[in-house]
Parts: sequence; structure tokens; C-alpha cells
Amino acid sequence: MPLVFVFRHLRVRLWVVVALLGVWLAAPVLAEAPVGKGRDPEFNTRSALDTSQAAIGRTLDDYTFTNPAGESVALSSFLGKPLIISLIYTSCYHTCSISTRFLASVVDKARETFGDENFHVVSIGFDSRFDTPKAMASFARQQGIEKQPNWRVLSASPDTIIRLAHQLGFIYAPSPKGFDHLVQATIVDAKGVIYRQVYGESFQTQLLTEPLRTLILGTPPSDSETPVEELVRRVRFFCTTYDPSTDGYRFDYSLFIGLFCGGSVILITFFLLVREWWRSRKQRRI
Repeated sequence: MPLVFVFRHLRVRLWVVVALLGVWLAAPVLAEAPVGKGRDPEFNTRSALDTSQAAIGRTLDDYTFTNPAGESVALSSFLGKPLIISLIYTSCYHTCSISTRFLASVVDKARETFGDENFHVVSIGFDSRFDTPKAMASFARQQGIEKQPNWRVLSASPDTIIRLAHQLGFIYAPSPKGFDHLVQATIVDAKGVIYRQVYGESFQTQLLTEPLRTLILGTPPSDSETPVEELVRRVRFFCTTYDPSTDGYRFDYSLFIGLFCGGSVILITFFLLVREWWRSRKQRRI
């Protein structure tokens, strides 16, 4: 057998062995990659959006997370008030940072109108390999949300992330730049039911604040809230309107003026009808 043929034959076998060895070494890494629902090999925006919208109306399970102090936090601890959920990953230095800072600016406007205590916000790291409690704490400091009222940053196990992402309709897939995913803020009602999805690094303020106001108005009063305080809160929310010129909310006094004028017309009409009835009755007696 010619020496050249033997060399080529051995070289082919060597390449086969190297390829098989590479697949064997890469298998554990691929198996641990935390890809959203179904471990999709490619990210499709249209499909991701459809999946996200299909999650509306779904009731979330009670998941357990870890806060930066290493304490366990149950999702159920946020129930009783509307909740905004944002999934991010800490090694993202562009999209997740921009979207979180913008979300914080909208949340600030909501707090000015609805108060600090009427809703919760959580940012959850979905890259469980690196989004540790320490990393989430650093992310919160960098984005300026670590001292925001009722805003928590949380970590979770890979299994929890996969199940939560599936329920939220949040699809994500590895890419050369990190992960491909929708920028999504999920609004959950006081009972843990997904009410609305809001998309984008930036969005119109009322896309988040109006659903939030609807949910807050429908939230039962707390035990510490008196009937008078509840009435004042509901009147304040009812008479607060969004002003696109300032991209904020203002108290609309015209609603009170309209109610007063409408009530006055009804009272005057009622008085005139009663007077005419009384006159006609007196004439019959005569």
C-alpha cells in the first residue's frame, strides 16, 4: 500500500476523531444554555411577539427568587397590588440598561400620580449563570434603581427562569452579542394574572400608566385604608388625566365643573317639574 494513501487515510480518521471529540466537549455547554421556551435555535421577532401576546390572561405560579441580600422572595409576596415584571440580563450593556432606565422614568411619573405604595416593580435576571444576587445588585446601582420604592432586583435558578419565561411568553435565544429577545415589561394584576405587555426600549408613557391606573382603581382597599381615604383616592385617580404636551398627568378640574353643571341642570329641571305639578294640582282644587 502506498505511503501517501496510508497517510491520507489516517488523516481523515484523525479529523473524524477531532470532530467527535469537539461535539462531546460542547454537549454539556449547549445543554446548560438557558434558552427560552423550547430552546429555540433562532430568534424570530414575529413568533416571539405572538407568544408574548398569547400569555395575556395567564395566571402566574408562585416562584421563589433570591434578592441581593441572599434572602428568598416569593412572587406571592407582591400580590395584592399591580406588579410590573422586567426580565433583563446583567452582561447586557446596551439594550437592558437603556430599557431599564427608561422604565424607571415612566415609573417615576406613575408614582407622582398614583403614589409609591400602590404598585410593585421587579427586575429579574434571566441569565441564571451570571445574574447572581451580587450581579443584580450591581446592575441596580448602575441603573439608579437600587433605592426606588417598591422596586426589587431578583435572581433565580435555571429551572425557575425557564418556567417563568414560558408563563410570561418571554422567548430568548443566545446570539454572538449575548441574547436575542423582546424588550418586554409585563403588567400583572393584584391576583397574579398577566394583564398587559408593553414593548420597546422606549414607549409612550400612557401605554404603561393607563393599564396600571385601571388596575389600581380596581384594587380592593387595604385594611389600613379608611372609607374616606379610599373615596379620596378613587376621586383623585378618576379626575387625573394624561397630558401629552407634558408627557405627564394632571388633575382635571373640568370634570368637577362638568359634574357640578350637570347636577345643577338636573336639580333645576326637577324643581321646575315639581313646581308645575304643584300649580296644576292647586288649579284642580279650585
